[in-house]
Amino acid sequence: MQRAILLAWKYQGLTFPNPPVGAVIVDDKNNFVASGVHKSAGLPHAELDAVANALGISDKKNPNKLHEFIIKEYKNHFKNHTIYVTLEPCNHYGKTPPCSLLLKEMGFKKVVISSLDKNKTASGGAQFLGEFCKVESGVLKEQGEALVSLFNLWIKKKPFIFFKVAVSKNSVYTGGIISSQTSRELVHKVREKTDLLVIGGESVRVDRPTLDTRLSSGKNPPDVLILSKNDDFDKTIPLFGIENRKVIISSDFDKIVKNYDFVMIEGGENLYKSLKDKIDSLMIFQSSKTKDGKSFEFGVDFKRLNKFNYFDDTIEWKIRKDI
Repeated sequence: MQRAILLAWKYQGLTFPNPPVGAVIVDDKNNFVASGVHKSAGLPHAELDAVANALGISDKKNPNKLHEFIIKEYKNHFKNHTIYVTLEPCNHYGKTPPCSLLLKEMGFKKVVISSLDKNKTASGGAQFLGEFCKVESGVLKEQGEALVSLFNLWIKKKPFIFFKVAVSKNSVYTGGIISSQTSRELVHKVREKTDLLVIGGESVRVDRPTLDTRLSSGKNPPDVLILSKNDDFDKTIPLFGIENRKVIISSDFDKIVKNYDFVMIEGGENLYKSLKDKIDSLMIFQSSKTKDGKSFEFGVDFKRLNKFNYFDDTIEWKIRKDI
């Protein structure tokens, strides 16, 4: 389960409007067989991904056809196996068939669940599967619930607002690029999932950023809100030249963000302090290298959900203590 949870954390922020979920399959001797993860909405859920990986199936572009093919060709293939899933398998027909049905048809001997699904539409998988196999829930429950806490908050509260920042090993955030190329690619993937990206006016004037998704697919750039009282910007900088998005210049944060669901703020300590009371979560990239410059002071308003290695950096997710 620990392995499944860690795998899912690496896709936190990329699965909206779905929750992040990881899965691990073991055989009757508890040997690792395969793992799976829900990478993005429209791609296979973690259970289907794990089953496909265990069967050596690499073509997963159409989850519905994949689900149908596996049930037809491999029914009861996993009758001596156990699957660990971070979230209760979905039990409804949405964009894809229910994962509970897949696990039943695969004949799993046991299904181990960390967190039960609070979404009434998707819940019920544990009860359904209990009629066909052993089901155990609540394994590493606290960690499993931390994993889906941001998603559960997003369901209840919109806009959901999170702040992204990169710092050095000694917490310096100034002086140019800090995080690795791989981490920056992840940031661009997360940008694709957001509706609105917020940045301070001074950062635009000094850094002249692009704020696009070129390190990912290059598609779905979010709208941009430049927080500024003045409209004195050089409109020839790349930020203003991205197609299919709106650039808004305004000092009224609340008025603009209320029209969006998933809001990402990128900036330094001054922007963080000015918006701290409106932020739900923090995504902190930390480099393994030290550097000279100004340190970022986060304060004590947020509690850690998880911190994990991400290639050359670490990623830490936090949530407001009063939520």
